[in-house]
Amino acid sequence: MPLISAGPFRLSVLLALALATPAAAAPSAADRARAPVVLVPDAVWDGVADAPQRGWIVVVRGGRIESVGPDARVTAPAGAERIPLAGATLIPGLIEGHAHLFLHPYNETLWDDQVLREPLAYRVAEAVAHARATLEAGVTTLRDLGTEGALDSDVQLARAIEHHVVPGPRIIAVTRAIVATGSYGPARPGYAFEPPQGAEEASGAEEIARVVRSQVGHGADWIKVYADYRWGPGGARRSPESRPSSTATTAPPRCSGSCGSTTWRCAPPSPPPRRTRPISTAG
Repeated sequence: MPLISAGPFRLSVLLALALATPAAAAPSAADRARAPVVLVPDAVWDGVADAPQRGWIVVVRGGRIESVGPDARVTAPAGAERIPLAGATLIPGLIEGHAHLFLHPYNETLWDDQVLREPLAYRVAEAVAHARATLEAGVTTLRDLGTEGALDSDVQLARAIEHHVVPGPRIIAVTRAIVATGSYGPARPGYAFEPPQGAEEASGAEEIARVVRSQVGHGADWIKVYADYRWGPGGARRSPESRPSSTATTAPPRCSGSCGSTTWRCAPPSPPPRRTRPISTAG
């Protein structure tokens, strides 16, 4: 489990950067070859106990935590460097479940202008900066719920972080949200041209199935579907279903959902590795 520091800011940065290796990955040869490090903070909170534990240490090798526990019970590897962290409390890395790394505050630049006027390369550069700032804030896993028009750039940012090209948290990518045609933005009536959309439009079951397969093929970890949106009179939320008796989305086996817009995880039940089933019967 990644740990971050609740002590001085610089210490938080260093620990977050050091411990951002994907937990599910097996240790690499390079990781195994690195000299182990023993972190000795004032206290450690493991996310389970009610209070931080004093006198605990954390053994790290190659960015991965090997053991955590009382100093008297944890055997430090031979040759390990012991690093005292006076005044610091180590806590588990935080998880952000809904983020948009490719956006920035709308009081800086309106959402429409970010989607329509900011070049893709500029938005990617901003996302790189946001990813680093997010990691330095102690978030070690982040679900980016849509690039808002920046295509599958979140997949490539996740790849760059995994390969240690740039610092950042583990990214769970969805590429673009899927919306019923005509229900998202930038709103077409406000422009004298056909504005690029912040989400991927689809109409009907076959087209939604095609879009899902395309997104999975481009590396999406989750599929995000807007089951409703404010397209009705006066901005009222209306379902984008094509038939009143049909449901907007039907989850495939082994899928999980989240509130708000409906987000389904692509969890293939059998080989080939990235097989998926249509998730909608209407649209």
